[in-house]
Amino acid sequence: MADEEFELDLDDLQRRMDGAMGSLRTEFASLRTGRASASMLEPVMVTAYGAPTPINQVGTVNVPEPRMVTINVWDKGLVGAVEKAIMESGLGINPQTNGTIVMLPIPELNEERRRELSKVAAQYAESARVAIRNVRRDGMDQLKKAKSDGLSEDDHKIWSDEVQELTDKAISGIDSALDAKQQEIMQV
Repeated sequence: MADEEFELDLDDLQRRMDGAMGSLRTEFASLRTGRASASMLEPVMVTAYGAPTPINQVGTVNVPEPRMVTINVWDKGLVGAVEKAIMESGLGINPQTNGTIVMLPIPELNEERRRELSKVAAQYAESARVAIRNVRRDGMDQLKKAKSDGLSEDDHKIWSDEVQELTDKAISGIDSALDAKQQEIMQV
């Protein structure tokens, strides 16, 4: 019988949902909360030697104090390119240069900017929820196909419940991560 052979790959669905959650954490790390973090520079690409290069591959990124990030650029000729990349990145930080060291003082966030960042965090979370729902839909489509190939109604229900449980767990993880990030953003 076909229903005895059917095995939904729950590990694959879980792995894909975890990937969406990991992507959300990366996006949250790039949101500036008034505290210095080396991860806020991860999306910044520097045009070095004719190719876009991650900033951590042209210099050492440090956080010497809570409101300061420094980049010790290894090649003096790239200092200007690093400054330009930071200014064009949309981070809202003006770099200051001292030789090969680029300093990024993190300004205090005002209330309006905190609300904007909170909305951006909510948008990131919604994108992650959509990704989770897409994984759920893929799993349910596999179940529909298996049902038309002879999967019993009871087995279909059991597998559907498993997929829904994975989805609910992932969505609640996203919600709690969003709550934590919004509290961090709104904290003065």
